[in-house]
Amino acid sequence: MNKKLIWVDDEIELLRSHIIFLSEKGYDVDSATNGEDAVSMVRNTNYDLMFLDEMMAGMGGLETLAKIKEFKPNLPVVMITKSEEESLMNEAIGGKIRDYLTKPVNPSQVLLVCKKILEGKKISGEYAAKDYLQDFNEISRSLMGSMDYNDWLNIYLKLVNWSIELDRHPEVGLKQTLSDQFKEANKEFSKFVENNYRHWITNQANPEVPTLTTEIVEKYVLDVLKQDNNSVFLFVLDCLRLDQWMVMEEHLSELFTIKKDYYYSILPTATPYARNSLFSGLYPLDIEKYYPTLWQGNDEDERSMNKHEKELLQLLLDRKRIKLRNDLKYLKIIDPEVGRNFEQNIHSYKSNHFTAVVVNFLDMIAHGRSDSDLLKEIAPDESAFRSLTNSWFTHSSLLSTLRTLAGFKDIKIIVTTDHGSIRSLRGAKVLGDREASTNLRFKYGRNLKADEKHAVYIKNSMEYKLPKRGVTINYIIAKEDYYFVYPTDYHKYLSHYKDTFQHGGISMEEMILPVVTMEPK
Repeated sequence: MNKKLIWVDDEIELLRSHIIFLSEKGYDVDSATNGEDAVSMVRNTNYDLMFLDEMMAGMGGLETLAKIKEFKPNLPVVMITKSEEESLMNEAIGGKIRDYLTKPVNPSQVLLVCKKILEGKKISGEYAAKDYLQDFNEISRSLMGSMDYNDWLNIYLKLVNWSIELDRHPEVGLKQTLSDQFKEANKEFSKFVENNYRHWITNQANPEVPTLTTEIVEKYVLDVLKQDNNSVFLFVLDCLRLDQWMVMEEHLSELFTIKKDYYYSILPTATPYARNSLFSGLYPLDIEKYYPTLWQGNDEDERSMNKHEKELLQLLLDRKRIKLRNDLKYLKIIDPEVGRNFEQNIHSYKSNHFTAVVVNFLDMIAHGRSDSDLLKEIAPDESAFRSLTNSWFTHSSLLSTLRTLAGFKDIKIIVTTDHGSIRSLRGAKVLGDREASTNLRFKYGRNLKADEKHAVYIKNSMEYKLPKRGVTINYIIAKEDYYFVYPTDYHKYLSHYKDTFQHGGISMEEMILPVVTMEPK
């Protein structure tokens, strides 16, 4: 069915050639010579687009626009005028026009604006599909070859960018194709990590080894702290995936100059291990060895195992001989009230040399979705999970706090995370005794066994720089999107935990993470 247009101009006869041209291109065009007729016609006819002259006898273009928007607020309007005054342009844009053309207009201008407004989504979707299928083939070829950690980073960035791009074009029907490619990539990525991880953690000075969790504060924070004129804010957003950050970044790009880097999380990609390592600059084995009183508790309870983060961070500063102008400030935002209080008092932190803030809300969303049918309905897949993240961030005290910080001078903000999460879709049967840990993506206990296709088996924990919990204790870490289920009541728990966002295992989503440096513009 042809798109229906209305062109309103008191000199419409002078534009007859343009109307004929649009008709030849398949558009059905009506015309009016004054605002009163235009209002009546739009009220009685469903138009897809309006061209509206700004200067007409009687009811002018802006007045006509205002009346039409009262009852057809979503009708796209292109304003056409002889005037090039900026104030007039601002007034028209404020009146919710879709585009703006200055007389004399030529046919190609008019056709372009029609295509952009009426067919833009369809055309861009077609090109997105074409471009993705080209990238699909390139990624598939890469997965069959030998890759290093930078190659994997580039693969992951491409897949994440396509996830976000295809969110805008659901009509092209490539969502399942992308999901399948993610699954295939994670299969190969898990093999890559299994083959290389032990080499990474013993050869961190090697340029062929990626930046790991233990290096983040030293590499991205300490050098900035040495610049006395800066106040430094470190935000650690627990359980932040790269795709979630990209959605959040759109709200910050106008406020800050943003520099993005990436790093690989240590294993297991679970908060008690990864976040303690981030703040301490040490592997879990070394934390337990050097600071045994700070490595205590039940690592299935984050508040138990992660209650010494400030002390670990201060010890790292002491080891690196970083002298702060005043005491280290540390804050953990675990509920909205704490976040609002921090936002309201942010000016009091401005003069502080170093402020570290942990934000737990994304982790709470991930865990909350696991236990709530309502949240699963709201966020049934990764695309909707990004949308839920965007909704939270848009209205969050965190965004309000960052907006306030954007108005300060001589500050730097580093935003990162301890690990991501993956939507776990496949169960992996695991055998072990009753004392084994209950985590779904990694476990430790006596005589744990799982299919090597589904998990990395760690007999010697010291090779992975993990605490040695006993002679007969071993670790297993899930690969890809598997989650562990015991044989007892297997089908019950298989169903209960399927399609939940989990962390602790090996996947691109959990391991390849952003570390972002921001300065106010």
